[in-house]
Amino acid sequence: MPIIKSAIERVRISEKAQARNASQMSEMRTAVKKFDKAKVAGAENLDDLYKAAISAIDRAHSKGLIKANKAARDKSRLTARYNK
Repeated sequence: MPIIKSAIERVRISEKAQARNASQMSEMRTAVKKFDKAKVAGAENLDDLYKAAISAIDRAHSKGLIKANKAARDKSRLTARYNK
């Protein structure tokens, strides 16, 4: 454990950020998985799930959780599955 006050504060802040980032990444992955399951099952609300998954990927990219190329690659693959 750190002894210096500023280091203690940084540990606390980084733990909060790590929890927030993990939550947002999980939300993105869940949205993509929901879309995949609905596509296989032939669900009617596929359009809404597709938009939600694309939005989740964009949100993760805008917050710096994933890089631009990964966001573009994921969206491209998602769109290919949507159109298939």
